[in-house]
Amino acid sequence: MEIHKKTSYRVILNSKDLRKYVFENGTHEDGLLNREKFIEVANRMETRRNYLRSQCSKLGLDGSGHKAYAWEYLINRQYHVIWCNIFKAASTSWMYNFNLMANYSAAFLDITKEVPLELARKKYARPTVEMIRKAQGDSITFLIVRHPLERLASAYNDKIVHAWPKSFHDQMGRKIIKKFRKPGSKPVPTERYPVFEEFVSFVLDEAKHRKQLDMHWTPYTAFCTPCKFNFDIILKFETLDEDQRFLIQMAHLQDIIKPEWRNSGKGANTLNNINHLYSRLTKAQLDGLNNLYKYDFQLFNYTIDNYYELVKKDDGNDG
Repeated sequence: MEIHKKTSYRVILNSKDLRKYVFENGTHEDGLLNREKFIEVANRMETRRNYLRSQCSKLGLDGSGHKAYAWEYLINRQYHVIWCNIFKAASTSWMYNFNLMANYSAAFLDITKEVPLELARKKYARPTVEMIRKAQGDSITFLIVRHPLERLASAYNDKIVHAWPKSFHDQMGRKIIKKFRKPGSKPVPTERYPVFEEFVSFVLDEAKHRKQLDMHWTPYTAFCTPCKFNFDIILKFETLDEDQRFLIQMAHLQDIIKPEWRNSGKGANTLNNINHLYSRLTKAQLDGLNNLYKYDFQLFNYTIDNYYELVKKDDGNDG
């Protein structure tokens, strides 16, 4: 593939360069964005980039007092894309895509029992900060975010409720129950896995004692340090379908990957489950989560307000 120089959205939208990203017939057979939608999403991305930069500056997170963290990035030099892999934020889909871009075949990926991340790291070395900044000169850098409390609930359901027997997270669950299940609580939970309020108590306790949090619920502000790198595209769960089509077109990946959303967990049942989980928490616990994920909320324009309508009205000391 020809090495391309990064082009600003303004240049793309105000020149003939737009034809490089949008098919002349308006849509592509694989369902990519037509001209009007492409321009709409490009404007959305520019708004998000500008918002992120302004918040980074406002909060002082772009200064020398904050260290850049490169460990979770994947750099694909063949297709000129850089991704910070945030777990529980479409990571299943894009780990699959990055493995395709690393020249694993779809047939192999669909049958292998190997862990996708381990496959990826055989092809993508853990980068340094300098490697990322050098590659950014001719690459598109992106990350995918979602509401922090939706991500936390998704991680809980996936890794704690449905933990594989005798796995790392199964053992973690047993430790959580031993430490945080209170015999005097009414009713005493009968689940063999930690209930959500026990899990949240564990997460907040780990954070309080400055322990390294599990990668599936570490705040992504710390995970990717988005104020220390320039992101070209910020995808959000709420608009993921359009956003990833836009990314695919911008990076000219339409012949390599498809705009699929694996393991999406979308729908009313998911929302109902999230509401149910947070209705189990006390205000003190929600205050704790608000503080833990405060930068995730601020940098990516999310609010926690409606969650306060769900939590228990009594002020417990569970946080």
